[in-house]
Amino acid sequence: MAFLKSILSIGLISFFSRFLGFMKDIYIAKFFGVSMYTDAFFIAFKIPNFFRKILSEGAFSQVFLPMLIKLKKTKGDKEVNKFISNIFGLMILILFVLIFIGVVFASKIICLIAPGFLKDNEKYNITVFLLQIIFPYIFFICLVSLSSCVLNAWNYFLAASFMPIFLNVSMILFAAFLSKYFNPSIVSLGYSVLFGGFIQIVLQIYNLYRIKRLCLPSFTLRNKPILIFLKKMMPAMLGVSANQISLLFNTIISSLIISGSVSWIYYADRVIEFPAGLLGATLSTILLPYLSNFFYKNLTNKFYDLFDWGIKLSLIISIPSFLFTVFFAKYIIFTLFQYGNFSFIDTLMTQKTLIAYAFGLVPMILTKVLVSAFYARQDASTPMKISVFSIIASQIMNIFLVSKLQHVGLALSFSIGCWINLFLLFFYLKKNKIFTLKKGWYKFSLILMFSMISMMLSMYFMRIFFINIYLYYNILIRILYLLFFFLVSFFSYFFSLFIFGFNFYKFYKVIKNIEYD
Repeated sequence: MAFLKSILSIGLISFFSRFLGFMKDIYIAKFFGVSMYTDAFFIAFKIPNFFRKILSEGAFSQVFLPMLIKLKKTKGDKEVNKFISNIFGLMILILFVLIFIGVVFASKIICLIAPGFLKDNEKYNITVFLLQIIFPYIFFICLVSLSSCVLNAWNYFLAASFMPIFLNVSMILFAAFLSKYFNPSIVSLGYSVLFGGFIQIVLQIYNLYRIKRLCLPSFTLRNKPILIFLKKMMPAMLGVSANQISLLFNTIISSLIISGSVSWIYYADRVIEFPAGLLGATLSTILLPYLSNFFYKNLTNKFYDLFDWGIKLSLIISIPSFLFTVFFAKYIIFTLFQYGNFSFIDTLMTQKTLIAYAFGLVPMILTKVLVSAFYARQDASTPMKISVFSIIASQIMNIFLVSKLQHVGLALSFSIGCWINLFLLFFYLKKNKIFTLKKGWYKFSLILMFSMISMMLSMYFMRIFFINIYLYYNILIRILYLLFFFLVSFFSYFFSLFIFGFNFYKFYKVIKNIEYD
């Protein structure tokens, strides 16, 4: 029950956080629309996020957490705290150097990342200014990630999952109440990011103190676990950075094509991140410590059962999410963003990008689960190699797709790259017998297929009979209609799963008695 409770708790908190994220984006779209100022903010915000995903949420957590769990199982509190303290000190040193470079050389960074902005002096200057404000956010959020890993290792999943809420709340409050005091008003969002990061680290310090894992930073390279950590970090960083570098290349290209592309891509990405983050991030957050625990205890059957369960759950949720996003892409964008300065043309442009991203939704979620099996076994090099190959392939596709499809081509090449990455990861796992398909997968696949057909039929009829009425109402009625479409679509899908023979109770029994210690 502990595992299921963690999944449901973190899922609900993540849902609330993502909902607040949408509210934040609605405010940004309403108050700032799609303009050179929003393009400037999204570029400035993207750069520290690039380093955050490499240094903290990506490579760091995937290497640090399994090592911390291993030390927790084999060593005493003194060694564990020493390891945390040394990692804390190492990260602070790296972050200070990185922030100094980012702030001092902000203008050079923008020249590299968004060369298209050089054509507009005002746009370029405001982007540089915003980057200098936002860049120190890396310090707060990377330390938040470190503390989250520590909390997760001690089974305190909820405290860590609350953190993104505070950033979203900060951005909403600044946009709604403080933007009028800044000139240009978009600068308020830069300070809101910094404030949100500060609040998160203060709360995480308190959470670490509660579980007696608040350690003063120290710095040494003579400690054996630190040397092992650094050795494992290099391939992990290369793997994560390959994907982030691909997104940066996309940013460079989007700054060179039609004005507004950066914002259209941002809003589409925010929508697709809702299901990808809600399920993918939640599952990977929970699976990694449990799979690591089973691996170190040599509980092979439990490892395989949990991994198989994670893949099936990912498919059960990601497939209807993909279908709903494609069928209702236009109306999702219309409902969430088409207010104030966000025009109907912006809706159409964002809709096309969203559909292109949606084709990569299933592999995005599944990849997070598959990669957990590699990192639980402390194998960071294999996902890195596969990721690099997939990114190179997607960038080659950009050459052909962007010339024909503009900003939509960037999203489509990213989705194709996600599928390549997924197939290569699955092939390696199957070839090396880390994962083998159990009995019942053929029947499970047929049930999924018939349930998909049932869901598509229900969505098709809803679009015919309801959609024209829905377009003329205010935001509250639009959201209620969209929620109605969502509930009917997903009910038809899950009811079909039951009708065609999917055993929900048997599926639940797989994880009913999984415990973590």
